[in-house]
Formats: sequence, C-alpha cells, structure tokens
Amino acid sequence: MPMSVTRPVRLAGRLVLALAAIAGLVALFLALVVLTDGAGSGLPAWLTTLGIATAAALWRGRRRTRSARLVPFLPVVVAAALTASVCVPTVPTGRQYPPDLPFVATQHWSLATGSRVAVYHYPPANTGARRPVPLVYLNGGPVRGISVLDHRFLQLLARQGYDVYAYEQAGGGRSDLLPMGQYTISRSVRDLAAFVDRLGKGRVDILGFSSGGVVLTRALADPGVAARFHRAIIAEPGPMDGPTARIAGHKGRESARGLAPAMTGPRSTHVPRYAVALGLMRLGLLTPDTGLIGQAEGDNALTAADLGSDTASSYCARDAHRIPVEDTAENFSFSPAASLRVQQTIKDSPSIAPRLRHSRTPAMLMIAECSSQVRQWATAVLAENPAVQRTQYMPGVGHHMWNGLDDNNDRAAAVITAFLENEPAPLPNHPTRGEIPAFLRNHR
Repeated sequence: MPMSVTRPVRLAGRLVLALAAIAGLVALFLALVVLTDGAGSGLPAWLTTLGIATAAALWRGRRRTRSARLVPFLPVVVAAALTASVCVPTVPTGRQYPPDLPFVATQHWSLATGSRVAVYHYPPANTGARRPVPLVYLNGGPVRGISVLDHRFLQLLARQGYDVYAYEQAGGGRSDLLPMGQYTISRSVRDLAAFVDRLGKGRVDILGFSSGGVVLTRALADPGVAARFHRAIIAEPGPMDGPTARIAGHKGRESARGLAPAMTGPRSTHVPRYAVALGLMRLGLLTPDTGLIGQAEGDNALTAADLGSDTASSYCARDAHRIPVEDTAENFSFSPAASLRVQQTIKDSPSIAPRLRHSRTPAMLMIAECSSQVRQWATAVLAENPAVQRTQYMPGVGHHMWNGLDDNNDRAAAVITAFLENEPAPLPNHPTRGEIPAFLRNHR
C-alpha cells in the first residue's frame, strides 16, 4: 500500500482509538457518579476517573520517546474537561425564589406540619352574590409554582363571587424547601389539612388539579382530613396509589405532544451538569437527594423550555400551533427532584381503595377529551369513591382545561360553579360508574 494511503489510514485509526478512549472515560465517570450517587458534586467520581486515566496513559507511554509519551494524555485531557463540566455549578446553589407577582400579594403561612407555604388570596368580587364557602385551589406539579394562566382562572372564579385561596405546596414556587426525605404524598395531605385549619373559616370547597387532584383524592380517603371539606372537585388526577400507578392503560384523544413547535428559551438540559443530573434522576439511576446537584440548584436550573413537551401534551392536537404561554420566565418554578420523590412515594403506597369507599364528601370528577393522563387514573377514582356525584367529560380541551383559549375558562368555571352550588350540570353526567367499561373500551 503506498505511503500516501497508509498515512491517512493510520491517522484515522488513531483518531478512532482516541475517541473510543474518551468515550470509555466518560462512561467510567458516569458509572462512578451513579455508584456514588453523585457524592461531592461528582468530584470524587471525577478524581477517580482522572487517576485511572492518568495511570493508563503512563503505562501506555512507558516505552515511547519523551515527546511521544504525551500522546496518550490527549484523550485524558479531553475527557477530563468534558466530565469536569458536570461537576461545576452554573446557577446559584442557594434557592432563588421568584419575585412577587404584580397583581396579587404573596403571603407566607407557617403550618402546624412545619411547612412554610406561599399563599394567594382572591377575595370575591363586589358584584353579584358572594359564595359563603371558601374555595381552595391545589395546583399540579407535584412540586411546582402556580402558573400565571392558573392565577387568571382563579381571578375568574373570584369575579363570580368565590372567596379563593391557593397555596404552593412545600418546595414549590415561593414556598420554603423541605429536606428531601420529607417530600411525601402523606406530607402533602397533612399540609392540606393544616392549611384549612390555619385558614380558620370552617369547612371549605376544594379544587384539586392533576397531582393536586391526587392529594385531594387521598385526603378524601382519610375521614379526619375529609371532615374539613364541604365539596370536592377532582380535575384530571394522576394515579392515587401504587396499584393505580402500575396500570398501563390508554390516554385521551391525541394531544399536541410532538406536533407543537419547540418551545424557545434557555434549557438546563443543554448544560452538561444538569442534563446528566436530571437525566439520571429521571431514569432512577440517581436518587432525588443525590449529591451531584442540590435541591435548590436543580430548582434554579430548570426552565419552562425544559418542560416544553409536557406542556404540549396538555393541549389537544388541534391547538398545537396556538398553545398559549402558560407562565412568565420570572414566575416559573418547578422542583424536579422533590416532584420525583413525591411521585415515588405514591408508587410505593398501598391501595387506598378500601378507605376511599367510605368517603362521604360530595365530589365531582372532571376529565378532558385530549387528556395526557392514563384514563384509568380517573376512572379508578370514580369506581372506588361512592361520593362522586357527577362526572364532567370536557370536550375540546386537553389536560390543562382552563387554558385561556376560546371560551375554555368560562366552560370550566360553569362546570365548577354548577357543582359547588348544587345546580344542574351543564354537561351530561358521563361516564357514570356503569359506563366505565364502555368508556375505556371505546378509547374515549
């Protein structure tokens, strides 16, 4: 083979070997991060990888000339630089709370459970009839701030005469963080009971959306907590317990996931440190209280663009190209580690169905046509809770039913108002318990 051909072949071969060495070192580093659960911000894993790589480079260069001995160190330097980026924070490691909203005061209440939560109050409008029972809103997340879109819906309910209160669950939004081990679904239920007690206005109506609907469902299964409620609305709930979480069922009609334009803006997942940490946590390879990134740092790093596909899944396919901006960059807040921790405690919990069957609090279930939730998560609540008096199947909307599009907010408010005032439902009572098999069979 001519020299002009063999030289490029050799260079290509060396390049392939160097890239393989770099990939191997990166893989070793990630494996050590997993084995140590990210201890010390990943620095012990990095130092161990660097030590092994240096020893291997020295061994490979032991019989080479002095200048050639440096060649095996090139992959080491590149791999060290790549993996070091996983160990260095690029956002503040202390919690940076969102600034106050300009249209509502942020109060901070210390609850009997030890949680300190951010509270928002929308008093009833001066026009029309005032509703005598306060309405408490539990947002989704599970550990997430209340979006501006949700605040606008709460303002609409207040204009219809409701005395509306909402709080961001511990660790979410402007509420104080908890130690990671204290984020559990049972703590969320206790916080709800403590919030109603702190409110001090007797029994309240509750609207629980998504994971807030899970908290409400589990609260209804606890007679001591449920005694604080007048009426309950469970909207688009997640799985209520471990057995429900393990159901592999179908979802609603097609959502905008995969159809909507990609959300613009910075993404933490474009930064190696947070892409690795959040990715490994989501895969279950790092625990929520990993030493790689702290809870506060993870909260500060995550942006709305990181949840772009999840946001799209909350809307019908027909709305893919007109999805509203749900939140401002300043108000957005989501705690990935705490949310994973709460979700895991739900998955690990035994069935609450035997206790839920004794519920006596009048309840309503709201289901979206294009729901991204597994249908059996909602129908399990209907099947096991005898106090669910009506189900409202909301046509033309996705998981986020009050989304500011068309008349969706008004339609959701009409359904909620009719139930809370014990008036005729604006939509058919569907599905009923007897219709659950056909509802699931027809992939509604």
